[in-house]
Amino acid sequence: MMLDPARSASMRQAMVASQLRPNAVNDAAVVDAMAALPRERYLPGVLATVAYTDALLPLGEGRVANAPIATGRLLTEARVKLSDRVLVVGAAGGYAAALLAKLAARVTALEVSPALAALARETLADTGVTVVEAPLAAGHAAGAPYDLIFVDGAVEQVPAALIDQLEIEGRLVAGVIDRGVSRLSVGRRTAGGFGLADFADIEAAHLPGFAPPPAFSF
Repeated sequence: MMLDPARSASMRQAMVASQLRPNAVNDAAVVDAMAALPRERYLPGVLATVAYTDALLPLGEGRVANAPIATGRLLTEARVKLSDRVLVVGAAGGYAAALLAKLAARVTALEVSPALAALARETLADTGVTVVEAPLAAGHAAGAPYDLIFVDGAVEQVPAALIDQLEIEGRLVAGVIDRGVSRLSVGRRTAGGFGLADFADIEAAHLPGFAPPPAFSF
């Protein structure tokens, strides 16, 4: 189901006014992209009428889509450049990848769910985004190095495989789960290592495959 274009545009403007601007989504290019892109296109049809609500939306198979505020804050803190090579981890239906296609030079979207990967291939067909179906925590080494890794959800830990695929001085944004609470974080890889810093306590969609191995105990 697609919304009437006028209704969709009105709902996007309301999202910008009530969710994004009051919550530090202040990068003009990010705001313009989110104001222009019909979010319902990248969700299962039954979710069209709730596409712009400030809530996680169920996608099936235990997966949920990030709320617009989480995606907007991550995009803002990512400081996306027109020259960036980007890997999106957790592509879902392709919404974040489509936004990044408007902001960056090259976008690869990684998704582990066959059903969601198929949806992303359909929705991103005319954007130039490459959709890859594979485990999320492994990244996509064939396309590395990336200037930006955009994790569109929350993970228990950022695995070394993703960090290794970052260019030196590359950035990574993600939700990070800390004692059951997700916090949005931004990090940078330097010649000396990689570090993350929290910037917002905002709930983010939990992504599968990032749990640390269980600690060994006697």
